[in-house]
Amino acid sequence: MREAVFAVPRPARLLRLPPAWPLTGLLVLYPLWWALGLGTLIFPILAVPMAVWLSRRAKIAVPPGFALWLAFCAVVVISLLALDVDPAGTIPGGLGSRLPGALFRVLGYASVTIMLLYAGNQTERDLPRRRLVAMLVWLFAVTVAGGLLGMFAGHFEFTSPLEMLLPAKVAKDGFVQSLVHPAAAQVMDFLGYETPRPAAPWGYTNTWGNNLGILAPFVVVAAFATPAKAAVRVGALALLAVALVPAVYSMNRGLWVNIGVAGAYLAVRFLLMGRVWILGVLGGVLVAAAIAVTLTPLGGVIQQRLANGHSDDGRGYSTEQALTGVWESPVIGYGNTRKTLGSGASIAVGATEDCPRCGGRVIGGNGQLWQAIYAHGIAGALTYVGFFCWVLWRFRKDRSAIGLAASVAMLLSLTSMFYYNALYTPLALTFMAYALLWRNQREPETTA
Repeated sequence: MREAVFAVPRPARLLRLPPAWPLTGLLVLYPLWWALGLGTLIFPILAVPMAVWLSRRAKIAVPPGFALWLAFCAVVVISLLALDVDPAGTIPGGLGSRLPGALFRVLGYASVTIMLLYAGNQTERDLPRRRLVAMLVWLFAVTVAGGLLGMFAGHFEFTSPLEMLLPAKVAKDGFVQSLVHPAAAQVMDFLGYETPRPAAPWGYTNTWGNNLGILAPFVVVAAFATPAKAAVRVGALALLAVALVPAVYSMNRGLWVNIGVAGAYLAVRFLLMGRVWILGVLGGVLVAAAIAVTLTPLGGVIQQRLANGHSDDGRGYSTEQALTGVWESPVIGYGNTRKTLGSGASIAVGATEDCPRCGGRVIGGNGQLWQAIYAHGIAGALTYVGFFCWVLWRFRKDRSAIGLAASVAMLLSLTSMFYYNALYTPLALTFMAYALLWRNQREPETTA
């Protein structure tokens, strides 16, 4: 008599995760990670399963221009040798105090590099390009929602679960707070009164504006350059219109510049393709924007911001220190940022009641270019800028909708490097655009 045989499902089958789950989980669930206190930290965490996936492949494809990026990363690592150097005019320190920040930056570059290779090595079946674009559009919507939260509830903040688990002394550290403490906005006083400037879910107002500019072109692509229902297109237009409000109220001049650069770049690209109608579209957008600025409080906000360049002196001083100070270690820089002895307003270290903006300035904290020059020397700056220039040139013939939007992201990495820092999230989103350009080239028969 035969024994009955029962088929028992394999545990691996029951626990099988969908394709590209680390990247999907990172992008789609980012609001959750932010609320848990894992916003920036989730990038190196989920880079681990991405790296495991890559290690199991027989062959890992690399994108055009990747050697230049690896050269930059190599300079970043080599520059750690100069961490113990105290440049003239900076606050003395040691390897122990500077190493954690420097390693955090190295970890960031490693994480986004792994993300790039992971996204770029996916097949159209496992991670369609349009799905990746849809996830970037979702993050745009999340950014807009965070901007509105920062406008209407600027003092909203809470203690995250991760923050609760940290020792009190560690949790109160300013840098740690920026990582694990969710807040709707950065509250600043440069107009004569407290002004909340949207930051959620990206930690800083400048990061919020940088990411909004990078993601916006993908909303246009998803709605108007791919098959979409009329309701989706109306929703996309509404989302872009709503985004204008926190974009203005953020008083983020860098974002305003990025929007102008993106519009001008796309206009030139379309004109070179013989699509003269873009001039009519841009004219309509400019007229609508002018009406909105004239007939709503947005115009007053813009005038106030332009009349109060509260950070101009500090940025100018930090830039000057980066350009002059690097010559003590011109090739590889100092491995990390430094704080100046005093500022352009005072030689005293530390803010006072009479001079709240006095004190040590972070050299390299006012733009990716200045950070690359100072922390990683001329070699770091040349490889970083050279990489993005080469990628833009290499993919200049990609006229697909996705390719144009991705090219905007690559261009903004060059324009915004004068006033924005890139790690972690802006560079990660830019590298998703890079992966889309790469996959467009590799799979032209299905290019969207």
